[in-house]
Amino acid sequence: MNRSIVIITPALADANNGNWQTASRWGRFLRAAGHRVRLQREWDGQAAGLMIALHARRSADSIARFAATGAPVAVVLTGTDLYRDIRQDPDAIRSLTLASRLVLLQSEGRSALPADVRERACVIHQSARTLTPRAPRVRHFDLVMVGHVRPEKDPLTALRALGPLDPTDPVRQRLRLLHIGGDRDRALYRAMADLAARDGRLHLLGALTHAQARRQIARARALVLLSLMEGGANVLIEAVTSGVPVLASRIDGSIGMLGADYRGFFPVGDAAALADLIARLQDDPAFGAQLLARCQARAALFEPARERAAVQALAEEGLAGAL
Repeated sequence: MNRSIVIITPALADANNGNWQTASRWGRFLRAAGHRVRLQREWDGQAAGLMIALHARRSADSIARFAATGAPVAVVLTGTDLYRDIRQDPDAIRSLTLASRLVLLQSEGRSALPADVRERACVIHQSARTLTPRAPRVRHFDLVMVGHVRPEKDPLTALRALGPLDPTDPVRQRLRLLHIGGDRDRALYRAMADLAARDGRLHLLGALTHAQARRQIARARALVLLSLMEGGANVLIEAVTSGVPVLASRIDGSIGMLGADYRGFFPVGDAAALADLIARLQDDPAFGAQLLARCQARAALFEPARERAAVQALAEEGLAGAL
């Protein structure tokens, strides 16, 4: 039996994004269990006992070639897979049919799947190391956004939310919106830079290292997650495990992690609703405490030991031919 595993990820270390963090972490988990693991953008054709492929569309060629060997393939579905590509893209649809197992990163993802493949789906919540809560900055009331700039992340909604929050008000002057991420979409990034030039509360910090980003999250009053679609955002987990509450667009990917009744949600793209949440968070400490308590109640889902056990069980099933 070939007990080696190949992990296919469209993003390697140079991308420094959520897909890479997932692939890298899962590789560590599997090596710790004694497996031989290779991380590749595209399958190199060398035999393996199991493929774990992130992204049904972008990894579709590797999935198809590997499945043709008769070995099992576990496909990890991203947000663009679940909420766009598997509805319209032939390559993503083919990956669904070829997968021995479909891996979802949050519980709401199952409802987005075609009924005939749901029985092959499982949920593995991602994890992050718990950080000791750090005291937030006193001079500023910092909110942080994390993600390389692209339309799916909808960064302009957060910037528009600053408008109703009067910058001449001494309380609102303390607000800072810190954005971490590279200029994946340069036109969109230029639009953000133009807004930053007009409103000194917006700070574009650029593409930081993972450790630097976590430190910024840990010092913030809240993480702001504006995505139009998410399979299960790593950065949300990193906020929760840093003792930082979340303000998030009401999408399935975040509902599946925080619960449908979480009070920090706002409608997708609704800058006014986000502004109201920010003002309430700044003015009402009890509201922030409520959000944090709910996040802390969900933190057990995101423990590394739990994710490690699930990933290792997935590998053992695949290598044993049980997928």
